[in-house]
Amino acid sequence: MSLAIGPSDVAAAARRIAGIAHRTPVLTSATANARVGAELFFKCENLQRTGSFKFRGACNALSRFTPGQRKAGVLAFSSGNHAQAVALAARLLGMPAVIVMPEDAPSLKIEATRGYGAEVILYDRYTVDREVLGRRIADERGMTLVPPYDHADVMAGQGTAAAELIEEVGPLDLLLVCVGGGGLLSGCAVATRALSPQCRVFGVEPEAGNDVQQSLAAGHIVHIDVPRTIADGAQTQHAGTLTFPVIQSLVAGIETVSDAELVATMGFFAERMKLVVEPTGCLAAAAALHGKVGLADRRVGIIVSGGNVGVARYAALLGGELA
Repeated sequence: MSLAIGPSDVAAAARRIAGIAHRTPVLTSATANARVGAELFFKCENLQRTGSFKFRGACNALSRFTPGQRKAGVLAFSSGNHAQAVALAARLLGMPAVIVMPEDAPSLKIEATRGYGAEVILYDRYTVDREVLGRRIADERGMTLVPPYDHADVMAGQGTAAAELIEEVGPLDLLLVCVGGGGLLSGCAVATRALSPQCRVFGVEPEAGNDVQQSLAAGHIVHIDVPRTIADGAQTQHAGTLTFPVIQSLVAGIETVSDAELVATMGFFAERMKLVVEPTGCLAAAAALHGKVGLADRRVGIIVSGGNVGVARYAALLGGELA
């Protein structure tokens, strides 16, 4: 079975977004290396435009719109990071954008999305199917729907994060990537197979939302209820029909971490690396720092996926408020 994207798609995406998306820094930490007995390379997508890796995929996807599609505009549904990414990419390309967001999304993300010029439509994530709502509105308005992960151009754009990492630091033994719907993981897996073929790629989910882990075990996409986790960017209910075959083919496994481990990792980033990282952005690093994968004496890439967390929420989580 052919996969939705290949290495040439990631390479083309890299050319398309060059000079628009940031080439984010790769940081290291002697403290982290000593703690796990490995050499860790943190790809800091929390420092990407709009504060997350999502800008890569959105920029790549929207840049491929026809003139007619640009005139009608783009619609997306997202808990926040894809929303901001699409809103900014649309503004840069001069097209209207409508974003369907859960009403309990972090206020920082809702306000930022509006600040980039998009119209925001709120819904209750526990009672309304965002995909059905999004497609209905897109059809009514004649807009092009760009989903947050199950889209070939989005997947290819996200893969440029791993491509840049490997180009900068050389071949890796392991790569750890957060996973919600699988856009970042699938794109990074494709890029890694081409640029560092011996590297094993692992996805990391919140314990409360391990649908991809369950799906790999079952051999088919498993749907779950909306997971209750502080990792709001990974509150997806299922992997994508395009992303899942890539994950099946190229990903070595899926690990999970607890919300408490995410908070501890947020604290590590703040205290030791002077980085603000949102809970979802800590998934991959938490797996490394809490021994979920054997890392001893390995060269390990870690995608730090985002940093969009409000100051009050950030302080509350670090202060011990997990609810």
